[in-house]
Amino acid sequence: MSQAETHWLGLAGRVCAVTGAASGIGLATVQALAAAGAAVAVIDRQAEMANDVARTIGAAHGVPTVGVGCDVADESAVRAAALRVREALGPVYGLVNNAGFLRSGALDDGSLDDWNAVLAANLTGQWLCAREFGRDMLQAGRGAIVHVSSISALHPQTRSGAYSASKAGVLLLNKQLAAEWGPRGVRSNAVCPGMIRTALSAKFYEVPGFEAARAAVTASRRVGEPQDIAEPVLFLLSERSSYVNGTELLVDGGLQCMLMDMVPRPGFNQTTTPTTTAKGAQA
Repeated sequence: MSQAETHWLGLAGRVCAVTGAASGIGLATVQALAAAGAAVAVIDRQAEMANDVARTIGAAHGVPTVGVGCDVADESAVRAAALRVREALGPVYGLVNNAGFLRSGALDDGSLDDWNAVLAANLTGQWLCAREFGRDMLQAGRGAIVHVSSISALHPQTRSGAYSASKAGVLLLNKQLAAEWGPRGVRSNAVCPGMIRTALSAKFYEVPGFEAARAAVTASRRVGEPQDIAEPVLFLLSERSSYVNGTELLVDGGLQCMLMDMVPRPGFNQTTTPTTTAKGAQA
């Protein structure tokens, strides 16, 4: 990231916390934040990995960092993490609610434990983090939260248990936070990634033809990478998006606009209908 881009974002010196930050979209986001000069809190269930990432990006970009182990579904752990970040870096300006996971299974035979575990991490965890890290923002009268939802919040992802329901809940949580906290100077927005190569989906790309089939149903004709999400997230954290509040940004390479191109129309179609599938494939 160039100095001009860093200056344009205006995030230099601001404290930003990212959950699920040791890999995938979270890792790309903390790397981008550090490159923009922000002080970064790397929060992840894997404490050792969080510490390693924090040390690495701090050394590479010369910014203050802290690694914090935290299960976002655990209220006391989230409260302790917010305190640790506050003590190490100062009051938090920005939060990226990224932590989450999937447990596959059809709705007719899924277990209650699996359903509750996914909701606890993907939805309740985002509320807990917003509540605890948001205290600094509300006190300061400024701040920004970005929730990582999914294209699966807009279109049901079958055989994925509570995943779609949890991510859809995030979109309403986002709007409610914007409505309640916007008058107090704190913005809340969401991004909905689609077709991103992450740890959740990496194994599917080992299936011959899978990546080509996925790329074919996007307008951009490629699968996205974590950096493709990190950059819009930084924009939403920055004051360049100061009048963007309570919205959801779909970042899917144009997948959603391809429906009619996937409907068979001899002589018209340019999209190759996917023939390769992988059970439980994750958007």
